[in-house]
Amino acid sequence: MGNVSGDWDNGVAPADDGLVHAVLASAPNAVVALDRDQTVLVWNAAAEKLFGWTAEEMLGRRAPIVPAELTAEHHAVLERVRTGGQVSLRTKRFRRDGTLLDLRVDTSALWQGSSVAGYVCVHHSVKDDIAARNRGARRAHLVRKLTDVVADINAALELSAVLDRIAASLTELTGADAGGFVLIEDERVRLVSSHRLPERLKGATADLGASLVGKLLRTGKTVLLETRELDDLIWAELPGLHTIALGLAAVGGRPYGALYALFANGKPGHIELELLELLAGHASIAVGNAVAYQDAVRQRAHERAVFDASADGIAVLDRHGSVIQWNPAAGELTGFSAEAVLGGPPPFPLPEPGSKRTVQLESGRWLDIVAAEISETGEVVVDFRDVTAAKELEEAKDLFLATTSHELRTPITIVRGFASTLDSRWDKLTDAERRAAVHTIAERARSLGRLMDHLLLGARAGAEELSVRIEAFDVGERIHAATLGLPTLSDKHRVEVHVPPDLPRAMGDALATDIILGQLLENAFKYSPSGGLISVAAWREDQAVVVVVDDDGVGIRPADRERIFERFVQADSGDRRRFGGVGLGLYIVRSLARAQGGDVTAHPRPGGGTRMRLALPAEPASFIGRDTPRR
Repeated sequence: MGNVSGDWDNGVAPADDGLVHAVLASAPNAVVALDRDQTVLVWNAAAEKLFGWTAEEMLGRRAPIVPAELTAEHHAVLERVRTGGQVSLRTKRFRRDGTLLDLRVDTSALWQGSSVAGYVCVHHSVKDDIAARNRGARRAHLVRKLTDVVADINAALELSAVLDRIAASLTELTGADAGGFVLIEDERVRLVSSHRLPERLKGATADLGASLVGKLLRTGKTVLLETRELDDLIWAELPGLHTIALGLAAVGGRPYGALYALFANGKPGHIELELLELLAGHASIAVGNAVAYQDAVRQRAHERAVFDASADGIAVLDRHGSVIQWNPAAGELTGFSAEAVLGGPPPFPLPEPGSKRTVQLESGRWLDIVAAEISETGEVVVDFRDVTAAKELEEAKDLFLATTSHELRTPITIVRGFASTLDSRWDKLTDAERRAAVHTIAERARSLGRLMDHLLLGARAGAEELSVRIEAFDVGERIHAATLGLPTLSDKHRVEVHVPPDLPRAMGDALATDIILGQLLENAFKYSPSGGLISVAAWREDQAVVVVVDDDGVGIRPADRERIFERFVQADSGDRRRFGGVGLGLYIVRSLARAQGGDVTAHPRPGGGTRMRLALPAEPASFIGRDTPRR
């Protein structure tokens, strides 16, 4: 370049000769500069390598590289360049050994001031151009494929499906013979997905520190290429395996797993490793999305399970107060199905958010209702539970206290009155009057005693402290003892007893059974104020001895046939004022029956009235006799 002087094109000062020589020497393509007479001015190292002549041999002479038949073409190109422009032409050129090279020659003018001082010819091997184009095309194809793969793995939301697609995509992108995804679990790695590997390897685990994943983590890299000591990898069971490439996938900034690309035939190049790294990055995003989706689905399932299984009624209202969710318990408590309430207001008034409100539905059921607002959405969550039993128990206890006070006050008043009369007028009363007064005091004292017994038994039954003895006893004898003298108690009632002579003995407590029979008979008289037949019968039924007490009284409503056995409850609250009592008798009766292994139930009679049915275990044939307390 030393014989080319003056300014270069566009008034730019020429570069330092040393720098120009350095640029030309490092150029990958053959650069040949010619003066106007086509004498060689520049012949760089790439030209020496391509054509076989050294620069010393070519400088200052015409280069013998243009075939004679292409001389006219060569001159035409130079003329065209001289008149302006640049020409790129595929043509042939001689090599020193006489072989013809298939080249592409890019020719441009060498300007000195405003005139053409010569020409610059840059020679490219057509093979290299084709290879470069092929590489470009392949890269473009792989980029398109990577785009499709990324779209595919992101299309799935189930984690297992995402991992399967990642494992399959490995082989498609990198040309690997098999692929897999290993999950990092504490100090181990586990193969969770594979492609073209034996199915039995899925689930295999290895120590993280000794694995390639551990090595990858220690190096701080995102991609690792390993070609040695592969036999100990339990999931690398691939015939002829010689190379493994793996890329790290992270979720939330923490290592989550690794992609394994296994090669048994070709070897991966830098493009394959680059694609593996890109895929690992996209896999991190896809896995992160799948994990988040999986967590959301799991959380949603937990919430739905709690929502559906809750014993409380739960409703969700939108910002306009319309029901958008209504759980099964809500339907059971209110009697309104989800279909009936969705899109409309709830079938009860709401409390202010954060407060509680107790309301009674038209069905008679009482509900405690609380509400809370979700500030982010304006929705309101309503929780309500059935407090009917508690409400009734509260009312029953109040009534019990009032009734008990009345039950106590009446006999006490009578006892006090007659005792005061005897005390102040003893000498003025006849023997008959004194005897009648004492009899009345004794009767009222017995009534007080029975009331106290009921209260004590009721308290013990409520605390599950009733003690009974389990032994064989004669039920018929207990029935006759309980009904003895009953016909004289009322001239409105008739009493009939039907006990077969072969009635088996029962297993239980004779004293407790006396209390049960006495209470059932007392109720039969009390709740049949107009009189009628009181019938007591017994028989064997399967492995039980059954005793029934029938009356022609007022009967029991179907809805009350179980409630009457609860504490402080009678068939109707008005029954206490009409018939008296504190509502403990039948509660004690059932508690005593069940403590013996039996039961008491209430049933209607076809002609009116009530049947009370007591069932106790019959004495087994092998029973020898024992005296066993049961609590």
